[in-house]
Amino acid sequence: MHKGVSAGALMTGLATLAALASTATQADALSDAERAARTEVWEPAPPVVAAPAGGVPSDAVVLFDGTDLSAWEGEAGGPAEWRVEDGAMTVVPGAGGIRTREAFCDAQLHLEWRTPADTDGVDGQDRGNSGVFLQQRYEIQVLDSHDNPTYANGQAASIYKQHMPLVNASRGPGEWQAYDILYTAPRFDEDGELDAPAHVTVLHNGVLVQHHATIQGTTEWIGAPSYDEAHGCAPLALQDHDAAVSFRNVWIRRL
Repeated sequence: MHKGVSAGALMTGLATLAALASTATQADALSDAERAARTEVWEPAPPVVAAPAGGVPSDAVVLFDGTDLSAWEGEAGGPAEWRVEDGAMTVVPGAGGIRTREAFCDAQLHLEWRTPADTDGVDGQDRGNSGVFLQQRYEIQVLDSHDNPTYANGQAASIYKQHMPLVNASRGPGEWQAYDILYTAPRFDEDGELDAPAHVTVLHNGVLVQHHATIQGTTEWIGAPSYDEAHGCAPLALQDHDAAVSFRNVWIRRL
């Protein structure tokens, strides 16, 4: 026996090896189904969400169903003064943007939008300009980008002035288009410093155009974006940029 190893320790080691061998033998004796069951997780079961074809998920918050603006208010408070007709809400140029009465953080957002069919005399950033502002700060651009050159990080489906879309999936002016947006809000630590930036994935008309893109900070027309202010959940906002852009079928799921 090697000096320093007690008989008791040796016996314990031998017993451990025997137990492992026995466990291995037992595992070999199990059927494939029994071995597979060892890695199955049954609880907790995911909640059931109804997802009707072409409809709204049962756990979504309906922000606009085509009838009224009860879920919205003006961007500075007060009533939302956009026009509602034919199942759509439309920017009244000069009336100001609108925001949801509820606040949101991480979310799945669906909305459909349409730029004006009449494009005579307007081009670039003046053609059907609006925007979807996540947490009232981070803009996904809305624009008529069908045969309408402009700076790439300002065209439709761009994260405005931060990321151009991977492709231009725009339909023609006057046609309904869709955004499906998966958004992860930024995180801040106890001192108000940025812990993790926001990220967003965007499908434009079913085509992936932003893939887990990092949002660099608040949307700025002039200057660089930054996270200079810690914040929590905040409303979703839609922009009035002096164009009669319409929206319909707007719903959101908290994640």
